[in-house]
Amino acid sequence: MGYWRPDHEPADTDVLAAFRLIPQPGVEPEEAAAAVAGESSTATWTVVWTDRLTAYENYQGKCYRVEPVPGTDPQQYIA
Repeated sequence: MGYWRPDHEPADTDVLAAFRLIPQPGVEPEEAAAAVAGESSTATWTVVWTDRLTAYENYQGKCYRVEPVPGTDPQQYIA
């Protein structure tokens, strides 16, 4: 999974966001969180000329932590 980076240490200049999610049955929380990071990333289905101006790896979304929300049914997570 390209967006799941458990060893990532955010920089002081990173933009951080937290999402509450409920994975579908059979989907691991980390996989669901990585999908959210991918959907929230800088990627687009259309190739544009600006794609070559920046290093995508530096700006793409990354999920590095998933924590359960206590007392939720179905189980919810903050990623």
